[in-house]
Amino acid sequence: MDNELKRTLGVSDAVVVGLGAMVGAGIFAALAPAARAAGGALLAALAMAALVAYCNAHSSARLAARYPASGGTYVYGRERLGPFWGYLAGWGFVVGKTASCAAMALTVGAYAWPGQQHAVAVAAVVALTAANYGGVQKSARITRLIVAAVLAVLTGVVVVCLSSDAADAGRLGSADWGAPGLLQGAGLLFFAFAGYARITTLGEEVRDPERTIPRAVPLALGIALLVYALVTVAALSVLGAEGLAGAAAPLADAVRAAGWPGLTPVIRVGAVLAALGSLLALVLGVSRTALAMARDGHLPRALAAVHPRRRVPHHAELAVGAVVAVLAATTDLRGAIGFSSFGVLVYYAIANASAWTLGSDVKGRAVAAVGLSGCVVLACTLPLASAVTGAGVLALGALAYGVRARFRSGS
Repeated sequence: MDNELKRTLGVSDAVVVGLGAMVGAGIFAALAPAARAAGGALLAALAMAALVAYCNAHSSARLAARYPASGGTYVYGRERLGPFWGYLAGWGFVVGKTASCAAMALTVGAYAWPGQQHAVAVAAVVALTAANYGGVQKSARITRLIVAAVLAVLTGVVVVCLSSDAADAGRLGSADWGAPGLLQGAGLLFFAFAGYARITTLGEEVRDPERTIPRAVPLALGIALLVYALVTVAALSVLGAEGLAGAAAPLADAVRAAGWPGLTPVIRVGAVLAALGSLLALVLGVSRTALAMARDGHLPRALAAVHPRRRVPHHAELAVGAVVAVLAATTDLRGAIGFSSFGVLVYYAIANASAWTLGSDVKGRAVAAVGLSGCVVLACTLPLASAVTGAGVLALGALAYGVRARFRSGS
């Protein structure tokens, strides 16, 4: 069909897209606020975030194999729970991740050229939108290069920190923590794991999705967890939870404390590349969800157009790029981690509720139940401003849905 996307991504491509979103700016940005919340329980918070992420990934992979179409949980919620729940998931994802796109673009600017961060951010958005316009396979190749470079930088951080005289295993944890801080830290760290959704939102562009997606999602998540655990242990070993909490640039501060200040520029380059990789994957995911919502009339129908030759949702990609460029030029969204986490946790709560309805499989239902509970708990324990803002945005979307439904029914 003319409005269908082209299936070109294999397992390795899908894993790379997921890693590009996960092993991105989150590891450079989320450690400090999570350490401030969790304190000596930072590693426990990471484990809790990983558990919730695993449950979400398991449920999402089961659903993606059943419904291999663009849109991710928007499609799953619509098919399993009803149109409203699918819409709510899609709305939360598009709004929250559009803000995250701008935040990643501003991160590029802040690290690459602090005095001109807005101009650099806009340039980054334009360049990556053009790359996505060239086709998803081209985007996957670019992401592969970025992921390789970022992993090399993070490996250097781990080796330098753990092999230095400043490393002390006694800094890895302490008894000075409470349950609220642990949960809030896990909610903030969840921001760094949320990227595996890119694989499911690209379901219409994956070859043999019934086999590819269930293999790619846990593989990407497992690699990301290993990297995050090693980096967190390395940073804690030289800075401790208190030092990490007060760090403006945690990984740069860690290598400096380890006695390698000359590596700071390398860390800055790694942060720029990581933010670029995250931005590239985010624009891919948001544009595909916008495509699915436009097909159902929840967004302007024009956004459902697919390029006849490149087989990409070019109108949606251009629209997302334009909105993100405007936000990056006019606002400062570097504090959007909590807001983004709230929206994504609601998104995955709906995914787990959808997976619960797939059948009587005991393991599948148990994982979905744990994932749903974890998403709700972590969303409720995020910083108050993030939770209130996120809830307000969801309420606004629900109101728009109700008004549109009444208008269509003619009542």
